[in-house]
Amino acid sequence: MGFYDIFNGDADGLCALQQLRLDAPREATLVTGAKRDIALLDRIEPVSGDQITVLDVSMRTNAGGLRRALEAGARVQWFDHHEAGDVPDHPALAAHLDFTAGTCTSLIADRYLAGRFRAWAVAGAFGDNLAESALASAATIGLDARSIALVKRVGECLNYNAYGDRVEELMFHPAELYRRLRPFASPIDFAGRDDAILALERSRREDLGRALAIEYSVASTSAAAVILPDAPWSRRVSGTLANHLATEYPQRATAVLTPSRGAYTVSLRAPRARPDGAERIARDFGGGGRAAAAGIDGLPESEVPRLLAAFRAAFT
Repeated sequence: MGFYDIFNGDADGLCALQQLRLDAPREATLVTGAKRDIALLDRIEPVSGDQITVLDVSMRTNAGGLRRALEAGARVQWFDHHEAGDVPDHPALAAHLDFTAGTCTSLIADRYLAGRFRAWAVAGAFGDNLAESALASAATIGLDARSIALVKRVGECLNYNAYGDRVEELMFHPAELYRRLRPFASPIDFAGRDDAILALERSRREDLGRALAIEYSVASTSAAAVILPDAPWSRRVSGTLANHLATEYPQRATAVLTPSRGAYTVSLRAPRARPDGAERIARDFGGGGRAAAAGIDGLPESEVPRLLAAFRAAFT
């Protein structure tokens, strides 16, 4: 019998796992990667009796891996907020899924644990660009303005670390970053006693400054798109840039296109004032996600004009 913790390498996946393991510590094989590495169940060969926890990755994308795990006799616990497709009705699957706007996997884990480690859920929500939900949760545990700012900083830096074509482009492998989180009961303690946040924050600030200097490819009061250069720094900052623009311009949809392995990775954000439509556009181009935030991997360069036209039309 083996234990597997399988999680998205972004802030939401990290903070969800941190809550679960603070509640129920165990040594497990960690399966994770960069933000877009989501077909993670294909990396394991489960056998009868294995216990598998999956956090913040699409059940639809991992449908085959999930089926194999259940058929092998493994028990699976799944926490996620992305569109799941057909959820198997199986006694060995415990699915904690919530697709409503304003939630994320860290908040789902927080609900499951009755708020025992809520500061980590707040960090995960801030990292997932859900400021309103993060602030509402922070209010229930009495965090003051200084503490909220620190938790927000942790969430944003953890999220920044997840973006890249491969883990070698990240500042920290997500599994290593999780191991650095493990000793700390709250993100405030982590920020005060581990220098990872200082390194991430410095790099994030530099990369964002370069990205904000690039001219938009689509620019209107309702939609804006930017195409970043082909460089590791632009891949690292793509999610941060998309979240920054969505926050600064809540009435406007955002698209960030980043060269990746001969094609483009696309981050889509619906207007925060009307958080709907991002997933529909992504799905039309082979991607997925949520109504408020979605993504596309491997978009051919020849499809970029059609995507920009569809994006402009959808949000005008």
